Amino acid sequence: MKRNTKILAALSVTVAVAMLLSFIESRLPTFVPIPGVKLGLANVAVIFAMYKLGEGPAAGVSLVRVGLSALLFGSVASLIYSLSGAVLSFALMVLSRRVFKLHTVGVSIIGGVAHNAGQIIAAAIVMGTASIIYYLPFLILSGTLAGIAIGLISNELTKRIKI
Repeated sequence: MKRNTKILAALSVTVAVAMLLSFIESRLPTFVPIPGVKLGLANVAVIFAMYKLGEGPAAGVSLVRVGLSALLFGSVASLIYSLSGAVLSFALMVLSRRVFKLHTVGVSIIGGVAHNAGQIIAAAIVMGTASIIYYLPFLILSGTLAGIAIGLISNELTKRIKI
């Protein structure tokens, strides 16, 4: 029972950190005039949870964060885009970790790029046009750069924080 309580506490703190990072990111000005370009700070918590708590708890962190962030800082549209990105991102992060045994940085890069791709797919469906696909090269670049930063931070946290 003591182990379950410890894991539940760690999971709760991880969700709280993900929400805090989402809030901070929602308040940061965008430095790039391209819609959808973000750092993805909350992915630090998701990747940390994946490596320290397991894939199931990490999926929970991701879904709870997306839902609460849309409710608190966004809209129905942001929920659709974020959920699309988060589901594709998480699936490919799990695959890249399990099958290809990638380091946190590689997993994070794949997650960042996949999140952007998922949002582009959702936007194309919602808007009824494939022309939005032209944003994808810029989003791949931004997802890669953000993924490197988030992966490095996640790696340090997973090494330093014991659960």
